[in-house]
Amino acid sequence: MSSLLFTPLTIKSVTLKNRIVVSPMCQYSSVDGFANDWHLVHLGSRAVGGASLLIAEATSVSPEGRISPEDLGIWKDEHIEKLKQITTFIEGQGAVPGVQLAHAGRKASTYPAWKGRGQVPENEGGWQPLSASDIPFHHSEKAPLALDADGIQKVILDFGKAAKRALDAGFKVIELHAAHGYLIHQFFSPLSNVRTDAYGGSFENRVRILIEIIDEVQKVWPAELPLFVRISATDWAENGWDEDQSVQLVKILQTKGVDLIDVSSGGLASHQKITVGPSYQVPFSAKIRKETGALTGAVGLITEAKQSEEILQNGEADLIIMARELLRDPYFPLHAAHELGEDISWPIQYDRAKPTL
Repeated sequence: MSSLLFTPLTIKSVTLKNRIVVSPMCQYSSVDGFANDWHLVHLGSRAVGGASLLIAEATSVSPEGRISPEDLGIWKDEHIEKLKQITTFIEGQGAVPGVQLAHAGRKASTYPAWKGRGQVPENEGGWQPLSASDIPFHHSEKAPLALDADGIQKVILDFGKAAKRALDAGFKVIELHAAHGYLIHQFFSPLSNVRTDAYGGSFENRVRILIEIIDEVQKVWPAELPLFVRISATDWAENGWDEDQSVQLVKILQTKGVDLIDVSSGGLASHQKITVGPSYQVPFSAKIRKETGALTGAVGLITEAKQSEEILQNGEADLIIMARELLRDPYFPLHAAHELGEDISWPIQYDRAKPTL
């Protein structure tokens, strides 16, 4: 019997040749949001390595939405040219190019890990972060500015404009980043959203911004191309966003034409308590898949071929979305196929190195 890990999956008009996906991983290597040769080689080498879908890192829809000054961006047309070169190369390797559209909210204007910790001051290129409410991520940080009605509308429109640029750049999958404590997640969670208007209070109000972003994106994103949403299934903190609310949200997203839920967790509360271990987030994907019937992607310390295959065989996810293991080994899919006894095609330039089964 063929492995599920190397069974194709068709979502709308896009067919993924296997179930291994490169998770969005920030490279903090841009100037003014522009992609460069680092991004080409980073993503291109993993396309050569056999992954089916490569989701470019959290790509900001506005300058103020960047996590750091070095984040990738898609807020102006000039960003398209280099991104188009990257997507063309990815498709040339038989893989599918995707991009995660993001706004960091109150977690914006921070240093990359190798440059320091905390917020970047304005005299060093930082800026005023924005959020659902004026509650900082950590008490030591400058409070974000609570978005007013016009500010929320700008965010929604920025996502729509970014989706159009993503299409023009050749991306075939969009993922909306509603996880890890970034702006959309900040609206979801009662720990970061204490608004009393139409975007706060009730569950329906707290998820409203995502629904309106989806509506705006779908004005320009073709119906035949996949739309993913990444969520944090739980805040890992008392009185925050949780698994049951995630299931409730996914049922709504299914009616909005969202094709797959990328299921992660955490990142919203600085006091979160997470028990980490192999496949530790897979149960969230399994619960959402079981209770909604939605396609899901599993993430979180998934590092081995047999582990990945078992997740799929158990019906816990439809895609394996890998991060650090693909940093360690860009050719993990080629090695995993050999381990599972699958005879897949290698790049012709590398075929002389292909081991025999």
